[in-house]
Amino acid sequence: MARELPVEFVTDDYHTAGEPFRIVASGAVPLSAPTVADKRVEALSSEKVQQVRQLLCSEPRGHADMYGGFVTEPDDDGADLGVLFWHKDGFSTACGHGTIALGTWAVETGLVPTQESGTRDVVIDVPSGRVTARVAFARNEVENVSFINVPSWVHSRGIDVVTGRGAVTCDIVFGGAMYAAVPAAAVGLRVRPADLTDLIRAGREIKDALNAAGAAEHPSDPRLSGIYGTIFYEDVDPTDDAAKEAFEGLGADGAVHQRNVVVFADGEVDRSPCGSGTAARVAQLTLDGDLADGQVLVHDSIVGGRFRARAVERVRVDGQDAVVPEVTGTAHRFGHGSFVIDPRDELVPGFVLR
Repeated sequence: MARELPVEFVTDDYHTAGEPFRIVASGAVPLSAPTVADKRVEALSSEKVQQVRQLLCSEPRGHADMYGGFVTEPDDDGADLGVLFWHKDGFSTACGHGTIALGTWAVETGLVPTQESGTRDVVIDVPSGRVTARVAFARNEVENVSFINVPSWVHSRGIDVVTGRGAVTCDIVFGGAMYAAVPAAAVGLRVRPADLTDLIRAGREIKDALNAAGAAEHPSDPRLSGIYGTIFYEDVDPTDDAAKEAFEGLGADGAVHQRNVVVFADGEVDRSPCGSGTAARVAQLTLDGDLADGQVLVHDSIVGGRFRARAVERVRVDGQDAVVPEVTGTAHRFGHGSFVIDPRDELVPGFVLR
């Protein structure tokens, strides 16, 4: 197997609010499909591309919660680049934290020129559609990046699921991928590291039950069907020090402040507040009337990372109400890697130990 892969892969490693994103701009197996959505389908059935994903995601070069993306050609000249998002179990349809990282990476590698101040859009084709990484500059440096997502909506409400912690009722929401949204209290848990093992177990149960029931069929694109992850959320105590900081600079209207954790793939945990999951929650809260138009959702992760998000537009998609979410965060480069393959290595492409 080792001899079938290229000898070396060069990566730029970023994290967005704590969640890793390993960017592979060259060296990946090329794909011939015409669009990024089609490239994802091609990658899923390509043994060589799957080997590259496994190599960079698995131990000893990665870990069970690794995340990354292969930079590709965009669908057409209207975008700056395309990307295939990957994790330990496959290729996802959307990734907000990765989009924020790619906006930063595009500036820091010179793909997009820097500027003294203001904003510049990096347009990116992803499997769920065309998204924008709006890069904000201050003093010739990236200050933050806003991920402008595809239209997002509530797929269905009030779905009952039986778990090992009892029956729960969840909503299914779309933010580029399908999520089950569940209050953490519904399974008797809190969004905190001490409860993580139980959150993972419950998140897997909910996802598997809903997928077995075919509960998350996309109305127009079957490639986007199926529950990608489970979002557990809770309100943040407004007297908390973190809550006081969260409201700084948001004006008189304040914000909705919540904490969440997303359990996706086969028990993988998002260390950030999850970009596409945050987009889905913005859609849910806005369409349910819990988040006013233009009001900010301050979304904290289980490790304290933070996104600020809002609905910037109301639209109709496939005959239903939807919003266009904007999710703002920061990404930081922490490494540059050159991963090589020793033809004598019997542990290529690697292993996952959880």
